[in-house]
Amino acid sequence: MVEHSPRRDRFRRWFGLIIALLTLAPLAGAQEALVYRVPVTGTIENGLAPFVARALEEAAAADAALVILDIDTPGGRIDAAERIVDAVRASAVPVVAWIHPRAWSAGAMIALAAERVYVTPGGALGAATPVDGSGTKASEKMVSAMRAEFRSLAEARGRDPALAEAMVDESIDIPEIAPAGKLLSVTAQQALTLGLADAEAGSLDAVLSANGLAGARVTAVDPNWAEALVRFLTNPVVAPLLLSLGMLGLVFEIKAGAFGLGGLVSLASLGLFFGSSFLLGLAGWEEVILIGAGMLALAVEVLVLPGFGVAGVLGLGLIGGAMVMALLGAAPTGGDVMSALAILGTALVITAAVFYAWLRHLPNSTRWSGLLLKDSMGRGEGYLSAPARADLVGRTAVALTDLRPSGTADLDGERLDVVTEGDFIKAGSQVTILRADGYRHVVRPARPVSQLPA
Repeated sequence: MVEHSPRRDRFRRWFGLIIALLTLAPLAGAQEALVYRVPVTGTIENGLAPFVARALEEAAAADAALVILDIDTPGGRIDAAERIVDAVRASAVPVVAWIHPRAWSAGAMIALAAERVYVTPGGALGAATPVDGSGTKASEKMVSAMRAEFRSLAEARGRDPALAEAMVDESIDIPEIAPAGKLLSVTAQQALTLGLADAEAGSLDAVLSANGLAGARVTAVDPNWAEALVRFLTNPVVAPLLLSLGMLGLVFEIKAGAFGLGGLVSLASLGLFFGSSFLLGLAGWEEVILIGAGMLALAVEVLVLPGFGVAGVLGLGLIGGAMVMALLGAAPTGGDVMSALAILGTALVITAAVFYAWLRHLPNSTRWSGLLLKDSMGRGEGYLSAPARADLVGRTAVALTDLRPSGTADLDGERLDVVTEGDFIKAGSQVTILRADGYRHVVRPARPVSQLPA
């Protein structure tokens, strides 16, 4: 039997404990790693950019090991995508993109800005040519700027810049991949083959494993209530509706000539529109001053000046200019201008359509019909200016005034407004009533004019 000394046993226990700690250290470090998951979903609008920037700042403050942009978008505003790209470039935490499952247009630009790109099976990306507000291809100047943007992103991440440019401009000719005249859009497998994606990842765990962070703690960042509200208000569908309500309220207020419900609706709608733009930094004090001056001009038109004139036109022009400026933001591109004009044009069309439909419905409405007077009412509808007096025809009256040719006559103590057939008849002469058309009584001398006393 071999005897073990207490010192040797103590040494073995400490040695085993040290080996265990060294073995478990990497696993413990992986379990303690923190990963932020940031959704980039839906239409890319100006409300999304500050949310992504805030999420990246929180990840850096929490000393996160990685930020995953979970992308599923049909695209959206270029200026909003550029702000997100700038935030990704400036991030202190590594940022990867997980296309889950699609990244079209502006979404493709955000994906290419990330350090690594992962795509879910069946995913796709590309089709990033810029369009104006009407959906047609933007000017060559805008296309050239976007082509350079995509090329720069590809070069910075070690990807083929020609492929990135082919997503923007169909004139780029890449034989057997993107021939001239065809815009580049790729599937998941094509993206992997062409080097536009680093790996396929069908789940979040696959993305974590690919970055050596299996088992890491994942924090999902969601928009707070203010960011969700701003995203809703700046949506390309909601913004024209807010502008339409604001303009309809102004129109009704001008028609009414006093401050009421229309003014409240207008102030609330325009307040939400300009307030969301102000929070995003798209609108500044210039827009506030313009909208205030426009409201003041309209107030003068409604409360001081009758009708609709110079003050009203000036007020609407100032408010319209403030709307366009609030939609553009700083350093607008040609595409941004066209998009802003398209939103304003859509709002004007909606306003005109609703106002026209309201006017058409107004005469038949039991609640609002009293606001309008009907054009006319004929005798057949029961309207007479005076009772019919057929009994007066043929009777003789006495002219109380000179008839030149109208005047007054007396018929057995009843005063009648009369008119001759054109003859002058002196006061005191007898006249015969020829016709009694309501209040109009046509008379002629009871004797020929030549026989009347001078």
